[in-house]
Amino acid sequence: MKLFPFLLFSFIILFNFCSAANVTYDRRSLIIDGQRKLLISAAIHYPRSVPGMWPGLVQTAKEGGVDAIESYVFWNGHELSPGKYNFEGRYDLVKFVKIVQQAGMYMILRIGPFVAAEWNFGGVPVWLHYVPGTVFRSDNEPFKYYMQKFMTFIVNLMKQEKLFASQGGPIILAQVENEYGFYEQFYGEGAKRYVKWAAGMAVSQNIGVPWIMCQQDDAPDPVINTCNSFYCDQFTPNSPNKPKIWTENWPGWFKTFGARDPHRPPEDVAFSVARFFQKGGSVQNYYMYHGGTNFGRTSGGPFITTSYDYEAPIDEYGLPRLPKWGHLKDLHSAIKLCKHALLKSEPTTLSLGPSQEADVYDDGSGVCSAFLANMDDKTDKDVVFRNVSYHLPAWSVSILPDCKNVVFNTAKVGSQASVVEMVPDEFQPSVASPSKGLKALKWDIFVENAGIWGEADFIKNGFVDHINTTKDTTDYLWYTTSIIVGENEEFLRKGSHPVLLIESKGHALHAFVNQELEGSASGNGSHSQFKFENPISLKAGKNEIALLSMTVGLQNAGGLYEWVGAGLTSVKIKGLNNGTIDLSMSNWTYKIGLQGEHLGIYKPDSLNGVNWVSTSEPPKNQPLTWYKVVLDPPSGDEPVGLDMIHMGKGQAWLNGEEIGRYWPIKSSKHEKCIQECDYRGKFFPDKCLTGCGEPTQRWYHVPRYWFKPSGNILVIFEEKGGDPTKITFSKRKTSGLCSLIAEDYPMIDQDSVQKDGSGNGKTRPTVHLKCPQNTSISNVKFASFGNPTGRCGSYSKGNCHDPNSTFVVEKVCLGKNECAIEVAEENFDRGLCPGITKKLAVEAVCS
Repeated sequence: MKLFPFLLFSFIILFNFCSAANVTYDRRSLIIDGQRKLLISAAIHYPRSVPGMWPGLVQTAKEGGVDAIESYVFWNGHELSPGKYNFEGRYDLVKFVKIVQQAGMYMILRIGPFVAAEWNFGGVPVWLHYVPGTVFRSDNEPFKYYMQKFMTFIVNLMKQEKLFASQGGPIILAQVENEYGFYEQFYGEGAKRYVKWAAGMAVSQNIGVPWIMCQQDDAPDPVINTCNSFYCDQFTPNSPNKPKIWTENWPGWFKTFGARDPHRPPEDVAFSVARFFQKGGSVQNYYMYHGGTNFGRTSGGPFITTSYDYEAPIDEYGLPRLPKWGHLKDLHSAIKLCKHALLKSEPTTLSLGPSQEADVYDDGSGVCSAFLANMDDKTDKDVVFRNVSYHLPAWSVSILPDCKNVVFNTAKVGSQASVVEMVPDEFQPSVASPSKGLKALKWDIFVENAGIWGEADFIKNGFVDHINTTKDTTDYLWYTTSIIVGENEEFLRKGSHPVLLIESKGHALHAFVNQELEGSASGNGSHSQFKFENPISLKAGKNEIALLSMTVGLQNAGGLYEWVGAGLTSVKIKGLNNGTIDLSMSNWTYKIGLQGEHLGIYKPDSLNGVNWVSTSEPPKNQPLTWYKVVLDPPSGDEPVGLDMIHMGKGQAWLNGEEIGRYWPIKSSKHEKCIQECDYRGKFFPDKCLTGCGEPTQRWYHVPRYWFKPSGNILVIFEEKGGDPTKITFSKRKTSGLCSLIAEDYPMIDQDSVQKDGSGNGKTRPTVHLKCPQNTSISNVKFASFGNPTGRCGSYSKGNCHDPNSTFVVEKVCLGKNECAIEVAEENFDRGLCPGITKKLAVEAVCS
């Protein structure tokens, strides 16, 4: 009988999602089966993780107080060539939507089909660019034909599986186009016609749920225009009959190779969300809630890193990012306590000071909720609201579900922080040594020729565009030529070196002369173009010049972005007797891709024609080298990364699955980085940067689901040269926890506020600590009740400290998976240091 309530609950969820729902809207909110909805949504992109991770990611989002999952549909991952579709593995869209449905959550499907998203070519298939007469995202017949064909295919697939809410499925909103309003100016008069056509085409699909267009002020009725930004509280839809929807709240930012590491503090993310709902918002989506990984060659930019972690509430590896995840969870709970008042009444705005205001939602029947905001980005303020004084930290919002009691303030982070480490795990060979019976690492080596392998693809005077030549079937294109150096050249007698000068539209280059790597160069995330200038070694007679041009993800957004090219534009050599010679219009021989790619040597079952050389000591610092090793998986069940800090640049595969591009290039140590980010004031991507002089990306996510019990084949292609013997796996472990709670933190029992609005359920501020599953608190590294300073990992005692702090925490927490310590008289000396607001700071170790 104990099972009955659970079964009943499961039946109710299933029934709710098996019966057709009528989804409409008005100026206040979406209306689902006659009920107004206030929705928190989380972007999780199915191809940026693996199917084995999907249920856990969705469940972690649900536990974080999320109601809906949002994702783009990635056209270029699904339609590999005209009419040839792929819905396998990471691209199993139906499976992903059904996992959302099984979790009892809604789905927002951004069919697009243009995505931007720092995704290769903005998600549009590269082949479409080469259909004659095509211009992307414009009033262009070929583009509209293929766009409509794909969107109709996706809509029909969803209908076939009964996944729209109108059929009993979870999909409550669909999106056509994406952020086109940013670029309309590039497309002339036809842009308006295109927007109108796209909206009409979408609506004609008859999916039974509303369509949205984000960042599109001229979205025609009934399509809802929505907002994308760090802040959308001031956004107003283009019709008084449309609700206020925020499709992209950016809780972090993406990274580019060679750049610093951006951070957005949880206090500011919470501030932006609270302000949005304070000002009448009804649907808010985090882009991203889980960023994930740009596996293989899916990253765009160019120069977007393989990691798409985005500093999102769930990190790249699938772990909650604390305190961001926890702080937002608490925020969501507080907002939902206000749901009835928000959806049933109109706000009244009251000025509480020059940069302070209250928005009050009172339905006249005693249901009242209020948001008190301090937009001053420097100064805390005390305000009076309904004859009660409230303290508002700078740049914060306090939420009062009953118009009396503060249950949450965006600037006061009460949830725990975690100490996450990447713990090295040495390679464990799968193959035993025949002679000794011991397992030893055996490497297989295959070295590429610098230049033409096999037959040349074509020969041409002058340069071709890299992307037009490869059509993005590979990152690599060889440009090769030769020059004859006379024996009378002065540099030969002096022992000096001529200088090779190269200009390129992007993205990167390795220059070889007579099979020797002479140097490398690249652009960056701001400027794809670059110049190469390097001394080279030339000999008397014939000299082979082989230039390996590389792309690092194709352009993913911008006006007419598909026409942006890459590759060489000028090659010269200076320092010869005749001065500078220009080779730009010389006879150039071209070869697309690498021999190893052509042979498919990264595929476990494609071994024919590959002359691997086995060794126990692989060569180091050798360019153009393929390495293969057979391994056991790392022990345990923690998420796994591949540590490539000692390698140069290249690509990696496990059991034929594409880990992605690796490139531990460092950002400049001369740029500006911050020690601690001030959350106060408007955020922008360059506001809070760290990592100066450090690799942009050291670890590369290898999903546990890709490993076999033994015999895992790791293949690495190294372009420049590195030390493969120093590559390791690393396990992502939560090794410690921190929490800091002050006496003045809002700690109201939210259940009591929700039930009777009395606020009688006041509790004392409490530190909550919880270790990962199957671990417990083994050590308390720091504990201080008083006025401790610092942050997680670097707390220190202040001049006010209760000497019993550590004893109290150890007594409650040691040996337990989770514990809670109240800031209470029976635990600490509350009479200590009168006149100051005391805090409790704790750092503990999990093992």
